[in-house]
Amino acid sequence: MSQFSSARKEFETQLQPLTSVPLERELPLRQRLWQQGWIRKSVILVLLAVLWEVVARIQNNDLLLPSFVQTSSALYSGLLSGELLSKVWISLVVLLKGYLIGIVLAFGLTTLAVSTQFGRDLLSTLTSMFNPLPAIALLPLALLWFGLGQNSLIFVLVHSVLWALALNTYAGFLGVSETLRMAGRNYGLKGMRFVLFILIPAALPSILAGLKIGWAFAWRTLIAAELVFGATSGKGGLGWYIFQNRNELYTDKVFAGLAVVILIGLLVENLVFDTLERVTVKRWGMQR
Repeated sequence: MSQFSSARKEFETQLQPLTSVPLERELPLRQRLWQQGWIRKSVILVLLAVLWEVVARIQNNDLLLPSFVQTSSALYSGLLSGELLSKVWISLVVLLKGYLIGIVLAFGLTTLAVSTQFGRDLLSTLTSMFNPLPAIALLPLALLWFGLGQNSLIFVLVHSVLWALALNTYAGFLGVSETLRMAGRNYGLKGMRFVLFILIPAALPSILAGLKIGWAFAWRTLIAAELVFGATSGKGGLGWYIFQNRNELYTDKVFAGLAVVILIGLLVENLVFDTLERVTVKRWGMQR
């Protein structure tokens, strides 16, 4: 038994530093380039353009499907003449007005909803009534109320933005943890200050998602509304440009107008919303 009860001697071994294997391994240039998101998206766009050109050449009917080269030429001519730029400016001015008004109204409704029981019932009732209603379906009523002008377009844009943003913002507010809420109350925050300093930062991922959805709804609603509005008044932005060239059978210009709509959507998504996410929720560790 004594041989089992004797204490084992302690010993310590000094390990030599492992210097033969580099701690960092430089990735190949191709792999480093592929990690860049803008390069991957550019490759996808190039592949789509090539597929478009091949299908157009097989179709061999410029009236039905102009090629990518023809559309690019029409786009370049429209930009060079300034016609497309003026249409883009008209559309963006109206879009920003309706979008900003919708944001203000959405935050007002959600602030009231998180503050009072009446506000919660009001938001629930209004979203149940109007969120399923297509914004473009309200255009005839808007033309009757506001006449032929920007106010009719702004009205339908506010409708398209308001309910999507309000629902996402309110869902984000409900998801704020009770710990953060109690911290805000301990600091004496109430009402609007509680919303601004506690709820909005904590619910920012949901708010940004609502802003994205509201932007997409507003952009496509504006183009659809301008098709009707432009045909009625002879004035309008990109929607009217597309409608006018379709009537004159300039299919390449129609595709050029659609390409501008897509390019603006890509720019806003990648430059505005991605930047907002990168400097806020991703930097704060709230989103991967």
